Amino acid sequence: MARRLERDQLVIASHNAGKLTEIAELVAPFGVDVVSAGSLGLPEPEETGATFQANAELKALAAAEGAGLPALADDSGLVVESLSCAPGIHSARWAGPERDFGRAMARVQEALGDSEDRSAYFVCALALAWPDGHRECFEGRVDGTLVWPPRGQRGFGYDPIFLPEGEPLTFGEMEPARKHAMSHRAQAFAKLVAACLVGP
Repeated sequence: MARRLERDQLVIASHNAGKLTEIAELVAPFGVDVVSAGSLGLPEPEETGATFQANAELKALAAAEGAGLPALADDSGLVVESLSCAPGIHSARWAGPERDFGRAMARVQEALGDSEDRSAYFVCALALAWPDGHRECFEGRVDGTLVWPPRGQRGFGYDPIFLPEGEPLTFGEMEPARKHAMSHRAQAFAKLVAACLVGP
């Protein structure tokens, strides 16, 4: 049985402003006060894991130990099967040290070239860790196709080129509430809620 989150304060183990906003919005209905790892002066650990889950666990454990509080970490990315599953766990690195996702999206488009297979999916692994080293992990996935040029200014990362299956709008064009209802992060979060959070 999963461990329940009994504290009303949670560290979000991310320095990514877009992720912080999305996770804070997802957690808000549960009366949990969130604080970012960056605001606590916690460094970003090097992501040395070979999977999304391994990297999420690594970040959550580092933040939980550093803050002495439960911590939630997300590791997510875009997987393009025709690019040998790149950028995958290296999705943020494709944006370079400046985190320029315009550059990252152009890099994906360039790598795809004239390929007719533009299928892709987003994966999100969420890890909830406690200072004693215990952790719970949950994963979500949403399938879609890649469009070019990018569409929309909402969301973050690769959202403007990702068109979810059966939807007319990219994640970059969607209202946040609509994206939250179907995204990979929302799916993983729903599993976390069912296992670890007390209802709103």
